[in-house]
Amino acid sequence: MFNEIIVNIHPFEKRVAILEDGKLVELFVEKKEQQNIVGNIYKGYVKDVLPGMGAAFIDIGVERTAFLHYTDIVTDFLELADSDVEVPNRLHRDSSKIGKYLKAGQEIVVQVQKGPIGKKGARLTQQISLPGKFIVYFPNKNKVAISRKINTGSEKSRIKKIIDSVKHKDVGLIVRTEADGLTREDIEREYNGLHNTWRVIDKQIQHAKPPTCIFDENNLSNTLIRDLFSSKIDRLVVDDKQFRNRLVQSVREFLPDLANRIELYTEDSPIFDAYGIEKEIQSIFTSRVPLPSGGNMVIEQTEALVSVDINTGSFIGRRNYDATVLKTNLEAAHEIARQIRLRDLTGMMVIDFIDMSGEGARRDVLDALRTNMRRDRARNKVYPFTALGLVEITRKRTRPSLLMAYSEHCECCNGTGRVMSRDSMAMRVYRWMSRAEYFVKGQMLRLVVHPNVKQYFDEHPNYLRDIDLKILVEADKHIAPDVFNVFEFDSERDITSRFNV
Repeated sequence: MFNEIIVNIHPFEKRVAILEDGKLVELFVEKKEQQNIVGNIYKGYVKDVLPGMGAAFIDIGVERTAFLHYTDIVTDFLELADSDVEVPNRLHRDSSKIGKYLKAGQEIVVQVQKGPIGKKGARLTQQISLPGKFIVYFPNKNKVAISRKINTGSEKSRIKKIIDSVKHKDVGLIVRTEADGLTREDIEREYNGLHNTWRVIDKQIQHAKPPTCIFDENNLSNTLIRDLFSSKIDRLVVDDKQFRNRLVQSVREFLPDLANRIELYTEDSPIFDAYGIEKEIQSIFTSRVPLPSGGNMVIEQTEALVSVDINTGSFIGRRNYDATVLKTNLEAAHEIARQIRLRDLTGMMVIDFIDMSGEGARRDVLDALRTNMRRDRARNKVYPFTALGLVEITRKRTRPSLLMAYSEHCECCNGTGRVMSRDSMAMRVYRWMSRAEYFVKGQMLRLVVHPNVKQYFDEHPNYLRDIDLKILVEADKHIAPDVFNVFEFDSERDITSRFNV
């Protein structure tokens, strides 16, 4: 499989696309007005303590107050945050005792665990960590853990000896899968870099005035090098010379052998157009996704969960019905995994595959789904078919989905995704006129509606004929489809609200 990373740099938006054999599988967007704060470390203050919820709301200087649960409190940083608070070594088991450890106005050091989404503020933790490309640094732990994907006993022992010889006593580390086969110099170099970063943060904790960000984790070049660019990537192409030079310089510090895989895009056409990415991005915002054989699946996102419905569509198969269903479901299993990564769908997902009669067919579809989901870097779990024939998937959320990043609340549909139909809107106008008829009898009124509703009245000229009023219907493209306004013709006074129920 040929893997590429394509990077598009713009002053207001930076985009990173991951391609597998030329097909878009992941997309990261960094907008100037929608900065990601996951992983950032803040010095804030406690705004409110809620013993009944076992939680506190923390002001970290962003739009909405953030949420800190009792189980995410670490006493080390309570002492750092407020030396006047006497804190025991261990928290009480009862979360309602949170008031013993936190009080309104108290300064506190926290890290963003999950970003804000919708009306919910960010989820915080006091278990501070600094992720590197090969190791994750914990300043208030002393344990060492090695990735399970490094499954050779001798390699684990070798890495453990290196870690024990370089790390400080009160530092915890997680060794990532990418550390497999690294030399002592590579591991020691990254550890020293993370340790020095923590020393700078530690000084900020002591002297910064809350609420303020004391460590910004979300630098695009850092994310690229740490999380995305590895020996598995065959090519990384960037359309900005300065950004490319910074990447090369950083990569040479960690993985010098990969520096020559970073290329500068110099063609005249936009880079995402040249790689066919722009067209694929548009499909992210459609609910219906076609499958290769003619079937399709419909993806619907709600606040509580994501539902996926599979249909055979125009695919009728060449043999029997069971073979047609199995082929469609197998194609869907592959595409579902790609769409989950591409759209960054998280939380609970329910997949309604087409009913299959054989247990073997169900097993094949489930295996295909699990195999494709293993490519996902986000933690996920695929559950077996339920009694109703549904498959459930859970996936960890760390940031809003692409739909959230690229869209905003619709004032017309109030989040339902649908607006009132033309005929329903016409009937609503009729009922308003019936209520107003007695009070404004004999007057001439000007009715302003959306062009679609005006077209409906034009198609049904007798619709308002039995209303004893003189009505001039006008279209206004700036008015919402489910809104209308009525004005007195002579005075231009708006009388819409007078007869609304």
